[in-house]
Amino acid sequence: MRKVTYLMNTSLDGYVEGPDGTFGWSVPDEEVHRFHNELARDLGAFLYGRRMYETMAGWQTADEDPSAPDYHLEFARIWKAKPKIVFSTTLERVGENARLVRGDVASEVERLKRQPGGDLGVSGPGLASTLARLDLIDEYRLVVSPILVGGGKPYLPALDHAVPLRLLETRTFRRGSVYLRYQRA
Repeated sequence: MRKVTYLMNTSLDGYVEGPDGTFGWSVPDEEVHRFHNELARDLGAFLYGRRMYETMAGWQTADEDPSAPDYHLEFARIWKAKPKIVFSTTLERVGENARLVRGDVASEVERLKRQPGGDLGVSGPGLASTLARLDLIDEYRLVVSPILVGGGKPYLPALDHAVPLRLLETRTFRRGSVYLRYQRA
């Protein structure tokens, strides 16, 4: 059975966006970006809500920029090749290699988990919060940036129940970011 993994870059105080809605402080350096590429390469599909899908859609043409670093081009190729499932009630359509889902999130994710293929990577705190409340996230993965932003959008908004976790992996990067990988206990 496929796992659902939730990966986001966060500040040390737990935010994916600062109080002003920006996240430039979380843009990965080359080492962290290449690490994200490795993780993305192993996924079977990306799961997005509307806002994260719109944020990520720029990767559709990123490989056409001859001045982009090779690790950006690599991610763009990986991203374009992977199926994207977008959960939204407001979008009218999605782009190439993407499918729009308007129905029951729980039923669709449970169906996807039963299909063969690589794990499912969810990005974005909105959809992740919904999946966490439904106990559909199997692994939580964070790349914690060495910065305090003081508020904004949290990695996960408040849940209505505790989720015990077991640490599976850590990794420290040269510039001080730390990767944490947890599995539901």
